[in-house]
Amino acid sequence: MKEFVEGSHAVAQIIKACQPGVISAYPITPQTHIVEDLAQIVANGELKAQFVNVESEHSAASVVLGASATGVRVYTATSSQGLFYMQEVIFNIAGMRLPVVMTCANRAISAPINIWNDQQDSISLRDAGWFQIYAEDNQEAVDFHLIGYRLAEDKRVMLPVMVCMDGFILTHGMETVDIPEQDKVNKFLPNYNPLYKLDPAEPISMGLLADPDYYMETRFAIQETMKASLGYLSEISREFNAVFGRDYKDLLVEEYQTKDADKVIVAMGSVCGTIKEAVDEQRAKGKKVGLLRIITYRPFPYARVYEALKDVPRVAVLDKAVSLGAYAPIAVEMKAAFYGKKKGPKVISSFVGGLGGRDITLESIHEVFRRLTAKEVNSDFIDLKPELLKEDTRS
Repeated sequence: MKEFVEGSHAVAQIIKACQPGVISAYPITPQTHIVEDLAQIVANGELKAQFVNVESEHSAASVVLGASATGVRVYTATSSQGLFYMQEVIFNIAGMRLPVVMTCANRAISAPINIWNDQQDSISLRDAGWFQIYAEDNQEAVDFHLIGYRLAEDKRVMLPVMVCMDGFILTHGMETVDIPEQDKVNKFLPNYNPLYKLDPAEPISMGLLADPDYYMETRFAIQETMKASLGYLSEISREFNAVFGRDYKDLLVEEYQTKDADKVIVAMGSVCGTIKEAVDEQRAKGKKVGLLRIITYRPFPYARVYEALKDVPRVAVLDKAVSLGAYAPIAVEMKAAFYGKKKGPKVISSFVGGLGGRDITLESIHEVFRRLTAKEVNSDFIDLKPELLKEDTRS
């Protein structure tokens, strides 16, 4: 059913359709509307679930960890400092192989305090053992949660999934979204039947101490599952298309006008809509440019990136996060994808933009294409305000 709806409301509707038994979250801008809607849905009796109010994000993550360990489908959502407050439990959830699904409404990290969008929060937890899937628009935000549950609960996987959507731009943006019918959701997403759970009738222990004789193998097992899951994502995406008629290919990357391009921008999230418009404008002028959109950032699809860009001479990576003192996060992955390969771009330049919610405009994108020359640049910030650089910003 198609609705013209706010992104947060659309996410709440698809979570309702996925029928989690336990929902726990602490409100934080710009995630708040999602959990407000879900609290109302549960209170109205529209979803048979327990909505657990807690005093912090650490507690919210702990609640869904515990509920998932007892074999219940669960959901939580957070953003920015809230995600960081969850960090200890985030690692535990992955280490215990619990199929938690969480929405990260991407928002900048303090200090200074900033409630607007960039992707620093989720990117900073890229090594926690969670899948990270980034939506470009609100239809994808809806669909990726449904796919996320299917992936997380797959017996071959049993790992948590973080669906990332840009704060305010998507969470508070109004779009026409096709909310899947319940019978189709039920067909695609069966009832959760865990391999193992905490049950007094059949006691087991979970999350125990692992000394040096055992710990490293647990990390290896997660790493191998992540690698194998690149194929599972393709398989699940095909099944999703068969039920809902929306084709996300392999759910790893999207190639937009890349086949004959001599310049390509690599990015992820909602900014890709602006980049596509800029690509269309430059194509109309006869310029061969394109976009490679990263959809799944963890596990990173190195092989797909290589195949998509191996014949492109110049690539610009546009990050909405920064690794201070090093290459920007996506740029690091791009350079790794082509390290030691016989083919690949002669230039992989790294640009950082949109931090703290600063607009990335069409002109910003055209400027990136203009600056993508024979000389490679490293984590070069775009759209800086020179007058502010003269001030002391240490306080």
